[in-house]
Amino acid sequence: MISIIPAIDILDGKCVRLEQGDYRLKKVYEEDPLVAARRFEDHGIKRLHVVDLDGAKARRVVNWNSLERIVSRTSLTVDFGGGIKSESDLKVVFDSGAAMAVIGSIAVSDPDLFQTWLFAYGPKKIILGADVRNKKIAVSGWTNTTAIELFDFLKQYKAMGVVQILCTDISRDGMLEGSSVELYQEIAAHFAKLQIIASGGISSLKEIHTLNESGIAGAVIGKALYEGKIKLEELKEFL
Repeated sequence: MISIIPAIDILDGKCVRLEQGDYRLKKVYEEDPLVAARRFEDHGIKRLHVVDLDGAKARRVVNWNSLERIVSRTSLTVDFGGGIKSESDLKVVFDSGAAMAVIGSIAVSDPDLFQTWLFAYGPKKIILGADVRNKKIAVSGWTNTTAIELFDFLKQYKAMGVVQILCTDISRDGMLEGSSVELYQEIAAHFAKLQIIASGGISSLKEIHTLNESGIAGAVIGKALYEGKIKLEELKEFL
């Protein structure tokens, strides 16, 4: 069964959503991210995806205190991404209670360091972040699209021992226009043993059913939950 993973994106200490990763197109949904986390927990959610948008811009982890508050005051299992660029960043993420770290930019800029972390912490704690625009990997808070092809990227890291990936189609993120279901199905067909977490634009129960039937391990849902397009009560069959 697919895991339902609400997203909490933190900017200036607040729970926000962007459109296509554009920091200028932000909307604040909660002044305190903990309030959003507790609402999800109250509806039976077990897992949360927390993104440090300030950290992604600053190239270092910034909102570790928000992570710590969520982990210490809820029972949610949290994966955390954004701004993890150094050993000290990764340490503070795990010390603050994250169960898993999502790492993308370092996998592009310093594959040896990524491999060191993968070996040190294990593939259950390190999730490869594969943020894509037109099937090309994007880094640095989605501000820079590289020439690296998605499938080459995944093949390289699967060979290193990665078992979990979080793939976000940037063009769909925050748009409420539907996700790239076909892209996730294509990844699943090529990489049968990877646990794929789909992210970006998921906006209907039908999509979640399709992703589930396609063997996708998890679905990160953001704006659709905050805007009420998908209601938490409707997700009980997946919890």
